[in-house]
Amino acid sequence: MADNYISKVLYQQNRQIIDRVEVYENKGQSLSAPIEMLRSTLYQRLQNGRSFSTMTKGEDGNWRVQENVVISGQFLKIKNDLSSQDDLGNIPFLLTKRKTFISFYHKDDEDYKNRFEKLTPDLTVNKSVGTGDIDNDNGNDYIKKLIQDGYLSDTTVFIVLLGAKTKCRKHVDWEISGALDLKVGDSYAGLFGILLPTHPDFNKPEYSYNNVPKRLEENIKTGYAKMIKWTSDRKFLQSIIEDAYHGRTSRSGKRVNKSIPQMQRNTCD
Repeated sequence: MADNYISKVLYQQNRQIIDRVEVYENKGQSLSAPIEMLRSTLYQRLQNGRSFSTMTKGEDGNWRVQENVVISGQFLKIKNDLSSQDDLGNIPFLLTKRKTFISFYHKDDEDYKNRFEKLTPDLTVNKSVGTGDIDNDNGNDYIKKLIQDGYLSDTTVFIVLLGAKTKCRKHVDWEISGALDLKVGDSYAGLFGILLPTHPDFNKPEYSYNNVPKRLEENIKTGYAKMIKWTSDRKFLQSIIEDAYHGRTSRSGKRVNKSIPQMQRNTCD
C-alpha cells in the first residue's frame, strides 16, 4: 500500500520529462481529493521515502493499484531500465475534461453506458440524457429540446454506443444529427462510435456498415468519425476522445449531416 496514488500525468512537450501529475493521498480507508503535483515535488518526496503508485479505474468505478513509481537514475519510472526519460506507464494524461454526450439504446445498452461513465468521471463531463428525461416523437422538436435543456448546447464530443439494435433507433439518429449541427454551441461536436460486446460484429475482424446507424456510417466513411471496440483502457479512451475533440476543426470539411434524412420511425423493437 502506497502513501500516494497517481491517476494522471502531464509530460513536457518533448515527452521525456514529467511536468506534473494528479495525486491522491492515501487516508487509510479512503483517498483525499486529487491535487496537482509538480515533478520536482514528486521527486523530492520519493527521495524522502514517501511511496507513490499509479492507479486506474475499473468498469465498476473503483480504483485499482497498478505500478510502484521509482527513481531510476535521474528519471521517474514504474520500472528500472536504461531509457533516458520519465515513464509512468498506462495512465491518462492530465488534460481538460471534455463535455461528452453518450447516445445509446436505453432498453438494451444502459449497462454499458453506466460502465463508461464509471470509467471516465475524471476524464469527461457527462451531458447525456437519462431515461425519461425527454419524451418527444418529432425529430426536430426533440433536437431543439436537447439544446434548450443544455444537453447538446455545449457538447464537444458525441459518443455512440453500438449494441445489436442501435442502428434502428430513431432517437439515436436524432441525437447524432443534433450534435453535428453548428447551432450546438460554437462548433460541431466530434464523433466516434464504440462497438459493444453485444454487437453482432464485435468479435469479427471488421464490422459491417449495415449494422451501424446511417448518419454515423457516412461520417466514418468520410473520415470525420471513427469506430473502436469496447475497452476499459482509460488512456486509450482518452486518446479517442481527444482525437474526436480536435477533429471538430481539423476534419470539419468531412462532416456529413444535412444531406441525410432523419429517421421517422424505429425499424426494430
